[in-house]
Amino acid sequence: MPSSDEYRPAADPEATVSLPVVTELDPDTDAEVTKAEQTLLEQLGGLSGLIYSTLPVLVFVPVNTFAGLTVAIWAALGVAAAILVWRLVQRSPIQPAVSGFLGVGLCAFIAQRVGEAKGFFLFGIYTSLVYAGVFALSILLRRPLVGVIWGALNGHGHRWRSDPRIRKLYNLATVVWVVVFGARYLVQSQLYDTDHTTWLAVARIGMGWPLTALALVVTVWAVRRAGHLPAAKAERTDKSGAGTESVPA
Repeated sequence: MPSSDEYRPAADPEATVSLPVVTELDPDTDAEVTKAEQTLLEQLGGLSGLIYSTLPVLVFVPVNTFAGLTVAIWAALGVAAAILVWRLVQRSPIQPAVSGFLGVGLCAFIAQRVGEAKGFFLFGIYTSLVYAGVFALSILLRRPLVGVIWGALNGHGHRWRSDPRIRKLYNLATVVWVVVFGARYLVQSQLYDTDHTTWLAVARIGMGWPLTALALVVTVWAVRRAGHLPAAKAERTDKSGAGTESVPA
């Protein structure tokens, strides 16, 4: 009499599906993730670029106090120009320096038109308001801007939006940027309205790169929790087949 095993259908060796295998990051992968995380800071000109952006402000306020608005405007422009030349000499990326010089030039123009030193800060105040609005709107549209920017920079596209867990992480990081930009606008606009020019400079510096660094820390945390490796590394993993295993369907 045939055994029950004889009636069991033979397993089809081709009927397999690939499931992801979660492994610890090897040193090479971790190095690539760290390098990719630095991309956001590089877009801001790096740490040195964030520091350099405060120098024209540090010069503008005291010079305005002792020598007047016109001299202060030229002093701030001179510092911005010196930073641009320095980066050229050092053969560092000049795009942040060029942007900084143009930004200082626009702030100086507004201050000259307003006729008061506090006008130097007006562009930054309303820029913060715009940024806060754009980041907040991206959350309402279910396209948190942190995820959109990270996906564009690292080749992940928009597929992550279908994953509620990842979208929640990027929502949280985007909310942090909304708070940073919103706080800058609320504090500095109040100081502007009450003619506290010196405190405006303090707030501009104190709420500048330190808060940016804090927001970047949260952004990096969200990226790591989302598991978004640099696209180049992910492609190599797929090609090698090291990241999957086959199990019977």
